Order: sequence, then structure tokens, then C-alpha cells
Amino acid sequence: MAAAAGATRERFVAEAGRLDAVTAARLGVPRADVQRAIADGRVTVDGRTRQKSFRLAGGEVVDAWLPGPAALAPEPGSLPVLFEDPYLLVVDKPAGLVTHPTVTRRTGTLVNRLLSLGVPLSTAGGEDRPGIVHRLDAGTSGAMVVAKDDRTHRALQELFRRHAVDRRYLALVRGVPRHDRFVIEAPLAREGARIRVRTATGKDAATEIEVRERFARAALIEARPRTGRTHQIRVHLSAAGHPVLGDRAYGGGGDDAAALGLARPFLHSWRVAFDHPITGSRVEANAELPPDLAAALAKLRRA
Repeated sequence: MAAAAGATRERFVAEAGRLDAVTAARLGVPRADVQRAIADGRVTVDGRTRQKSFRLAGGEVVDAWLPGPAALAPEPGSLPVLFEDPYLLVVDKPAGLVTHPTVTRRTGTLVNRLLSLGVPLSTAGGEDRPGIVHRLDAGTSGAMVVAKDDRTHRALQELFRRHAVDRRYLALVRGVPRHDRFVIEAPLAREGARIRVRTATGKDAATEIEVRERFARAALIEARPRTGRTHQIRVHLSAAGHPVLGDRAYGGGGDDAAALGLARPFLHSWRVAFDHPITGSRVEANAELPPDLAAALAKLRRA
């Protein structure tokens, strides 16, 4: 097949499993990038193109043509700055933005917008993650901490590792919890593209929950993760029987979410607070609910 300009071929003998999952795991690249390559005809199995869900028996020869990374370019776009000093900044990430680029996704990320701010950004996280100390899911909005230099980056990482950053999220969930305050403790493990509660094999995870407002069939809650696992709040709430409304991946879709006009999970990082790792001063940054979530909440209050 004709490879795309700048693409390199990776060949391997496959293990059993789905074509996209096996290829992503073997090459160490995001599954979404592999799926785009499959859709473009740049992945073959024994010389033939297949669908992403094709079941490999094991032993097939897989060829994948993946492009080398293009340079990152600044992109304009809304990115409110909630706090800034010479060492770090806290930004209000809009929903719909992936946090950082991948090998094949070089545009439309938070990093592209950060580059347009014209401020220095740390390099400790790698060339595709300038300034990025932690992440928010693409569908999650709100406060995110960004490092301007490598010393600050490493110090912030240590704060997150010690769970010394107070992170608080607002979520609108299906159903009404019985208790005003409670803690969800459930180990989490990745299974394919999703995270599951797995008592025997998962990593410890805990989330504090406080009910802010009750409605007939929903509740506004504040979630404070004690740990920082992928999709933690979403999976914990779903496991507790109160999925985040609008979160189709973890049981929060359906008519009630659609009636509120929710096109993404009602999950917002409304506050981050920590002792500045360089100056020692207290940093507290709050991000207001964005218009889409504020409108959904107002509609529920009027019902």
C-alpha cells in the first residue's frame, strides 16, 4: 500500500484480540490513533485491510503505517486564566478539548491553546505535553494547573502524588443519594477503553461526596477525589448507582440527560487549592460553571 508522507511502517506478529486494541498495546500508541489509521487503510492483517473490531486469532502479521509527529502550532481560542505568577498558571479548560496532543492528533488540544498564550511552559512532561502536570477528560471542563518551568513542574507533580492538591468537582447525578456526605472506596482497573471497578486487580481509589442540592430524580454533588485515577469520579459515581448525567460511557445518558440539553457529562472542576511549591503562598482558584452546565441546572431548578 502507499504510505502517507512521513509515515513509518511497524510490523509485528499479532496476539489474539481486537485489531485496534492489540495494535495500540503492541506499538504503545493511543487506541484512537490506531483506529484512525485503520479507517484510513493504513493497517493491514496479512496484507489485507480489516475493520477495527476484526478479531485476531494470533500469529497474523500486522503492518501499520503511522505518521511521525508534526510540529505543534499555537491555536487561538477561549482559555481563561484563573491564576498566574512567574512559576505556574491555573486555566479554565473548556469542555471538548483533549488535554494534550498524540502522535496523530496535533491540533485542537489544550496544549495548542496554551502555546498561543505566549508564556513559557515546562518540558518535563515531554515535548507533546508542555506545561501539562495533570489532565482532565476531554468532556470535563474547569480548573487545571499548568507549570511554566521544569522545577515547578516536578514540585507540582510531587504535590499531586502526595494528594496535597485540593481538587473539587461539581457533578449532576442521576438519582438522589441517601446520605449528605459519604466516601466511595473502590479499586479501579482499565479494561480496553473503559475503567472498571475491580476489587482483586484494581488500584486503590477513593472519592469523597457531598450532596449540594436535591431534586426529584437527580442531585447536584461535590466530588473530592482522594486519589487521581483515570475516570475515577465518573466510574465511582456510576458504581454507586448515581452516574453523572450526560455521561453515556458510564450509564449517564438517556432521556433525562437529553431533556436537560446535556451533550456531555455534567462534570466540572470548579476549584483547585494548594500551597505554592515555590513561594509557599496559598493558591486558590475557582472556575464558574460554563453556560451549558449552568443552563441544564437552571432548567432542573425550574422543573
